[in-house]
Amino acid sequence: MADSRQNPRTPLSPYRRPRRLRTTPALRALTAETRLHPSDFILPMFFADGISEPREISSMPGVYQHTLDSLKAAVAEAREAGVLCVDLFGVPLAEDKDATGSVGWAEDGVLNRAVAALREEFGDDVIVMADTCLDEFTDHGHCGVVAEDRFGRLMVDNDATLELYQKMAVSQAAAGAHVVSPSGMMDGQVRAIREALDDAGYADVAIMAYSAKYASAFFGPFREAVGSSLKGDRRTYQQDPANLKESLLETQLDIDEGADFVMVKPALPYLDVLAAVAEMSPVPVAAYQVSGEYAMIEAASRNGWVDRDRVMMESLTSIKRAGAEQILSYYAVSAARLLNSGEY
Repeated sequence: MADSRQNPRTPLSPYRRPRRLRTTPALRALTAETRLHPSDFILPMFFADGISEPREISSMPGVYQHTLDSLKAAVAEAREAGVLCVDLFGVPLAEDKDATGSVGWAEDGVLNRAVAALREEFGDDVIVMADTCLDEFTDHGHCGVVAEDRFGRLMVDNDATLELYQKMAVSQAAAGAHVVSPSGMMDGQVRAIREALDDAGYADVAIMAYSAKYASAFFGPFREAVGSSLKGDRRTYQQDPANLKESLLETQLDIDEGADFVMVKPALPYLDVLAAVAEMSPVPVAAYQVSGEYAMIEAASRNGWVDRDRVMMESLTSIKRAGAEQILSYYAVSAARLLNSGEY
């Protein structure tokens, strides 16, 4: 008589072992390899000049351009759900934009007013992060100073832009930012900002570097969110979606220059990049689930094609599984509430 332990059809078979650990929610929870927590999330938020009430972003249902009052209320809700970090973007009036984006570092500029208001309201209970880039504030929509190169082509002047990033980062630190987040993909931006912050007495302000930011079509809805003036694209300074190795090079350069966190953006289309960056990075690794990722899930769920909550949580879990220690997501509060409910 054959030994039943060798028969793959019997309950004792080792071939059935994985399924035995999936039979109940408690067993699945006990053996889960990847766990999300509300404190993993960073909530991107938009504060706009010239509005008297929150304005929903049409391509990102459920996401708003905020007034100061509604911004504070939304941050309070996020904190209550366990989301302890927000990333602020400013939306200036069109007439306040100029060629250099000077409102971006003005003390009374839209973004610095939001930073100061949240720091005054929440102190150190909520981490206030500020986007350190000029694209929202320039009348041409690029991330820095635009000039002609020697061949007559319009390009972003890297070194001239770094000087403005230094001004912007110092102004954000002065307003109360715990973290500045250079997203412009200028060469040397982390070193330049670190030196400027240290020289100005803000050695305690951290830098989250957009180290692997791709020239992605998934950013489309974000352009509406910030009222972008961009015509054309940013392919000369953001990364080519075909490439991975240069992400590792960009990340290593940012680490060497003093980045406290590094980031991959977008998230889902670049999970292989995220995994590779997480494998080599000695500092925390973040990933940004961008506007297009959010908009696709919302559109599909509103058409009844997918279960919103399940797809939301599955996508966020995949980002964490790939190696992200922090996840920037417009779903931060919704996901945190589900986690707190015990449903996931």
